[in-house]
Amino acid sequence: MSAWTTICSKDDLQPNSGICALVGGKQIAIFYMPQLDAVYAIDNWDPIGKANVLSRGLIGDTDGAPMVASPLYKQHFDLASGQCAEEEDVKVATYEIQIKDGKVEIKA
Repeated sequence: MSAWTTICSKDDLQPNSGICALVGGKQIAIFYMPQLDAVYAIDNWDPIGKANVLSRGLIGDTDGAPMVASPLYKQHFDLASGQCAEEEDVKVATYEIQIKDGKVEIKA
């Protein structure tokens, strides 16, 4: 079972935007949506654009599901499941993440 690892302070998060964190040698895109009191973590690697860029994408929602649009080719990835909306066979990994006592923690 994986343990929670502190990766940054809540103050380091950018509201309604993404940041990237290096966790165990892997780039993880972290998105903070304060209006939903939610934080999400997915791979930063865009499997279609073949680059570590998802943390730079625009976030929003599609039918209530939180999404990020890749800054390269604009595919939408569900922040909760990692599923690509335009390509049903494409998915990025998601990670358990939480804010506890002002610290952002991830299960890696």
